[in-house]
Amino acid sequence: MVLTPRQLFLRHQAQTSDFPLLLEIERAEGVYMYGPDGRRYLDLISGIGVSNVGHRHPRVLAGIQAQLDKYLHLMVYGELVQAVPAQLAEAIHQTLPAQLDSVFFTNSGTEAIEGALKLAKRHTGRTELISCLNAYHGSTHGALSITGSEGFKNSFRPLLPDVRHIRHNELADLALITERTAAVVIETVQGEAGVRVPSPGYLPALRARCSEVGALLILDEIQCGYGRTGTMWAFEQFGIEPDILVCAKGMGGGMPIGAFISSTEIMSGFKTNPILGHCTTFGGHPVSCAAALATLQVMQDERLAEGVAAKAERFRAQLRHPAIRAVRGRGLMMAVEFDSFAVLKPIIDHALEREGILTDWFLFCDNSLRLAPPLTISEAEIDEACAALLRAIEHITRGGGGISDRAGQTN
Repeated sequence: MVLTPRQLFLRHQAQTSDFPLLLEIERAEGVYMYGPDGRRYLDLISGIGVSNVGHRHPRVLAGIQAQLDKYLHLMVYGELVQAVPAQLAEAIHQTLPAQLDSVFFTNSGTEAIEGALKLAKRHTGRTELISCLNAYHGSTHGALSITGSEGFKNSFRPLLPDVRHIRHNELADLALITERTAAVVIETVQGEAGVRVPSPGYLPALRARCSEVGALLILDEIQCGYGRTGTMWAFEQFGIEPDILVCAKGMGGGMPIGAFISSTEIMSGFKTNPILGHCTTFGGHPVSCAAALATLQVMQDERLAEGVAAKAERFRAQLRHPAIRAVRGRGLMMAVEFDSFAVLKPIIDHALEREGILTDWFLFCDNSLRLAPPLTISEAEIDEACAALLRAIEHITRGGGGISDRAGQTN
């Protein structure tokens, strides 16, 4: 008997919940994904902020193919000179403040966070790490330690010691940052908390406090970077610069890659005492770097970040309904708030199963619908998405009821 992909998925692939989405996709292009039966789904979450230039952008595919024709993995990170990773590092540096001139490539965002935490401890000689409540930084042990949800951490203790959490956007809590603090790790715009944008003075005050006590400021732009909020980097909108910047997700055009970026002075701490203070086998893989370089070039050549604000406003102008309590966000990183998860989940289910619209909720904010479409989404596609979402909202709120049994994650 030949098992179907769905059967193989359920029988042999490790699961992350008892309620996987189980949407089978055969191919994808632009903002759309297609099932084996040819049904089309409009992707409004971009693989959770990954497909910023859309699925299978032709220039990303061309970059991958060009590298495939040369070589794949050659050596562990940082030993051999390989053209594409070096070119990518220089291209990223050109988008950043001058002092952020040293790029360490990883395989993912959570690995980049791990490297950033080690780097901060190495440079400062301190141990205390501070992050925000309801922050999400990844699932590996160090990243999980600074994630701001006890429910996600309790089953995996002991985690890193000397971790403290502060309230996001609360100036009074900045006094908790002291001469013991190695680093403060913060999402420039909080993602899994339901897209929380800091007030104008908060991040400058945080930057000033870190500088005052000698703590490093680590900005996590894994979700909000790479044009998602309307500028290449979200921190550009707040008048600050980090000591360490972390990115991933949207940088690879669909290929796995992440990075943490700092000054040459700070990053040099990994070279001695001990040597290879941080290393990785596959970080900076040439194929992923080729995809990332092409992605960056597409974003720059097509000026994708510049179009984000108008596209976000087009969503806001149309997403009006008595059941919608608020639309939060910055650029195309948005949260549409409803009264409760009980209201939201049937809307998400109906939008997917009847309208062909893929969206989701947030880990730490289950009454809000996630909107993070590819930055390439057109005005017509925005109109299509909004009309479908409004039909789903109207159907459910007028008593149409839910469809599936997919469970939710509450705070």
